[in-house]
Amino acid sequence: MRTSSNPAFRNLPRGAAGAPYAGFQQPHGQPGYPPPAGYGAPQAPSGAAGRPMTVDDVVMKTGASLGVTLLTGVVTAVWAQTQAAAGSMGAITGAMIGGMLVGLVLSLVIIFKQMASAPMTLAYAAAEGVFLGALTGVFEMLYPGIALQAILGTAAVFVVMLVVYKTGAVKVTPKFRKWMIGALGGVLVVMLVNLVLGLFGINTGLRDGSGLAIVFSLVVIGIAAFSFLLDFDMADEAIRQGMPAKFAWFVAFGLLVTLVWLYLEILRLLSYLQND
Repeated sequence: MRTSSNPAFRNLPRGAAGAPYAGFQQPHGQPGYPPPAGYGAPQAPSGAAGRPMTVDDVVMKTGASLGVTLLTGVVTAVWAQTQAAAGSMGAITGAMIGGMLVGLVLSLVIIFKQMASAPMTLAYAAAEGVFLGALTGVFEMLYPGIALQAILGTAAVFVVMLVVYKTGAVKVTPKFRKWMIGALGGVLVVMLVNLVLGLFGINTGLRDGSGLAIVFSLVVIGIAAFSFLLDFDMADEAIRQGMPAKFAWFVAFGLLVTLVWLYLEILRLLSYLQND
């Protein structure tokens, strides 16, 4: 069974052959098309309603989810800058915390209940848009132009990793998966310990803009970027197993989780570089 570093893809529903689902490239034939005769076309699991999921379903659902996040984020960022200019930082903080908490709750519900739902995924996208928009609005006032740089940086990393995956430049092997899961677990533990120590006033230097903080952010960005390879591979598995088209919403949610994480870390890194 394949495993992804993305928590959204770890408890996936299983297809007819018992494999989890998620991805972007068919191993047989051309990407996005059914495998040639002899391999057998993917079939929907027994009792599943609707047609099997395709690459187009993943692209459309992911695009819709990302569009909601971007639209909500832009509107919230503009509002946040207006509030900041008026000295209403409390409202911005409230929106930021509210969006973060709502997004966290929705993500946990989607992950643990394995809900392939358009309303839930889009609601998560909107909540993340509010959180990211409020945060980005503040950063944009402190460092003009940083928002566009972070968006372009995130998009560039996503495209590069998609090309890397589709060309097979990096193979998603069992060893690679284990390494990535270990790396993700390690960095999450370090971040959690750093957060707890920070609450007691202990500065580890990982998030203060120092040289160590810049190196740590680069490491986290690297791990987030390579996580896309596992997400793409898991999406392929879903397509090969003929998971119902509605599960593309679950895949879109998983990809959005990684995109949000990557954007936040790039935004943080850019703020460090602005202070140098």
